[in-house]
Amino acid sequence: MLKKTVIVIGILVVVFVVIVAVQPGEYSVVRSATMAAPTAAVFEQVNDFHKWDAWSPWAKLDPTMKQTYEGPPAGTGAIYYWAGNKKVGEGRMTITDSRASDLIRIKLEFIKPFASDADTEFAFKPEASQTGVTWSMAGKKNFMSKAFGLFVNMDKMIGGDFEKGLTQLKSAVEMSSRK
Repeated sequence: MLKKTVIVIGILVVVFVVIVAVQPGEYSVVRSATMAAPTAAVFEQVNDFHKWDAWSPWAKLDPTMKQTYEGPPAGTGAIYYWAGNKKVGEGRMTITDSRASDLIRIKLEFIKPFASDADTEFAFKPEASQTGVTWSMAGKKNFMSKAFGLFVNMDKMIGGDFEKGLTQLKSAVEMSSRK
């Protein structure tokens, strides 16, 4: 009986490992919104990490979060570090490409609760008197990420935060534009 139990457990482990191994090796999350504000004003909010507290979906999750900034105040080379509670974790963002009113690329490095990297991008598109903003994130999945992905969908997990952030960004830039 013990031998059969060990064989069954062994087969289940092998099946699980195979299922995890054949999962996609990359993930992508994309959300968009249109804002009644000039493209330059929307770009400015995203291009300066100091301004993210006004709209970031994670900024208010930990009022005691430690934040530090390095490099230039905005644009390519600007760096933002954070360390907070389990809701926000710890990590670093670096703006790797900043093209005025067009595109911002950010290297996102998570340290806690688990180490991972992602590439984040904000694309801005003028639409008459409004601005279309697309926020995307893409990354590679290691074995553990693939296993985690069997139970938690990355798009569903992060997509809601992107939607909330875009809604808050919209409010912030539209209020500023009215003044």
